[in-house]
Amino acid sequence: MRVMIAPDSFGDTLTAPAAAEAIAKGWASVRQQDDVELAPQSDGGPGFVEVLASRIGTVQVADVEGPLGTRVRARWLLDGTAAYIESAQACGLHLIDGPPTPLSAAKASTYGVGQLLDKAIDSGARTIYVGLGGSSCTDGGRGLMRALGGLESAVARLSGIDLVAASDVENPLLGEWGAARVFGPQKGADAETVDRLEELNTDWAGVLSAAGHDVANRPGAGAAGGLGSALFALGATQQPGAVVVAERTGQQDLLDTVDLVLTGEGKFDSQSLRGKLVTRIAAAGGATGVETIVLAGQVSLTRDELASAGIEAAHSISDFAGSVELAMSDAANQLELLAAHVATSVVDRDATARRRA
Repeated sequence: MRVMIAPDSFGDTLTAPAAAEAIAKGWASVRQQDDVELAPQSDGGPGFVEVLASRIGTVQVADVEGPLGTRVRARWLLDGTAAYIESAQACGLHLIDGPPTPLSAAKASTYGVGQLLDKAIDSGARTIYVGLGGSSCTDGGRGLMRALGGLESAVARLSGIDLVAASDVENPLLGEWGAARVFGPQKGADAETVDRLEELNTDWAGVLSAAGHDVANRPGAGAAGGLGSALFALGATQQPGAVVVAERTGQQDLLDTVDLVLTGEGKFDSQSLRGKLVTRIAAAGGATGVETIVLAGQVSLTRDELASAGIEAAHSISDFAGSVELAMSDAANQLELLAAHVATSVVDRDATARRRA
């Protein structure tokens, strides 16, 4: 059997490539005869550059300003005249020193993302993909604009550049479903800070609108703490990050040659059914008649929900390990063991099918 192993990252515990390696190792311990193809994936958030770098381009490294002003080393990718930037490399939540707080939520800036854009242009890039997700910021992209010399200078700097916001987030910049109210609390903002961030982004939306960029209500403007709004003001189009990665990693070509897909993510829940990476892979596999099995940190979907998404089965590391704590502290090993357990069930299923035949 030919197996495609195509997980997303598992939150902060495992990158997509590390998850793919763990699954492959566990699977091979039981089914050595299978032809296994590793194809880790990303939706534009953390891991976007690492996943793409396994297939295309050359990794570039730049020292930029992190979300709270300290210097960080950010990786980005150059592939001919195309550049791939991961916003989380410059302003990711993981770059906050310790747990996020209302203070860090209020101060975090996208300045470093603007510096990466500047470096990509200097390197000759004419098309720039910016992966959005996992940010610590809710500044609406104001930091990015400052790094590029302000709105007018940024527009001039990006003139002639094909800019793409790689994200499947559809939230607007403002309001009940906007960047501050939906994502602010995840980044440490309390109620007072959320209100202040909403006020600042409302003022920012007015500045953009006055300059002819009425983008605040555009779906995706709230992505990465409103960074989407700044990119749209600079002329960006939007593509789902999962689609960008799938195209660059030859996902469909692989699906046409395999018998089974193993995918996964940190939490496989109702949010996953709303066009997230795992269900996109399942849908693509289903279209070519390929069965999909999910291995996730936690699973909270019913059998009927799985079936509606075209997923054969979903297995939880937490349930297998016996606790969320062990699943997270020993993630790679537990995922490997779970993959071996699932591979054993496939062997048993195949044996039963042969007996019935």
